[in-house]
Amino acid sequence: MSEEKEPRHEGLRQAVRAFAVLSGIGIYFVVFVGICIFLGYEADMHFGLGHTGRLIGAVIGFPGAIYTLYRQLKSGGLV
Repeated sequence: MSEEKEPRHEGLRQAVRAFAVLSGIGIYFVVFVGICIFLGYEADMHFGLGHTGRLIGAVIGFPGAIYTLYRQLKSGGLV
């Protein structure tokens, strides 16, 4: 009787694990890009660049986040 429940529980465990990994990736991506944009905002205020610093922060933040996420996933064996 306990053998019948094992496959269902194993599938639930895998789903929860996948959800945890994917939600962590989303949070990491938002935080990484947010920090880059914030640093760009600070550069705007300090150097009087208008919106240029935030734009540069976004341009650097998105590819940087994608690259670091790829490295993390590759080292974890997910890619």
